[in-house]
Amino acid sequence: MLKHHHHGLLINHQREKLINAMVYFAQNTQKCGKVKLFKLMYFLDFEHYKQIGRSVTGLNYYAWPLGPVPVDLYAEFDLPAPDMLSRIQFESIPIKNGLMIYIKPIAKFDKCYFSQRELRLMEHLANQYHDTSAEEIIEATHLEHKPWQRVYIQEGKQQHLIPYEYVLTSAEKEVIRELSEAHQEIVSHYL
Repeated sequence: MLKHHHHGLLINHQREKLINAMVYFAQNTQKCGKVKLFKLMYFLDFEHYKQIGRSVTGLNYYAWPLGPVPVDLYAEFDLPAPDMLSRIQFESIPIKNGLMIYIKPIAKFDKCYFSQRELRLMEHLANQYHDTSAEEIIEATHLEHKPWQRVYIQEGKQQHLIPYEYVLTSAEKEVIRELSEAHQEIVSHYL
């Protein structure tokens, strides 16, 4: 029973991080629409993984034509759960070829769920992409980050999962594997 209880806490903690990351980016960047948000989350998760071997939000990203998409979050946008809706509003704004979904924070960002490293990374990304449009960010994910390219173009696996490992060089992989194993030991020790 205890194990179960802890697992629920971990899932809730991850969910809090996800929602708060959305609030943070919506608060700290201009024109934070759906596409821009997805890209910022992708950079956050993959960069953090590159540094210490785990993502921030726990999301999985798939290689879609416009870049990496966190499919579960994408799906939730159609019918956001109450915990998300209590902190974020979705505004549809007409643009030349359809609707743009903007994310509006209606709650304060709660930084207590994040490590110093995660907070620094979010701040860095918000600064770097503060005024960037979705189109410009799409180009950045295609160029800078090889994982999308590798899955979508080189392997020809459209819509497939982008493995976090693809962000690493083989030397980094070794280091990350060790970090990750150490982390697993800590986690299993507490569960």
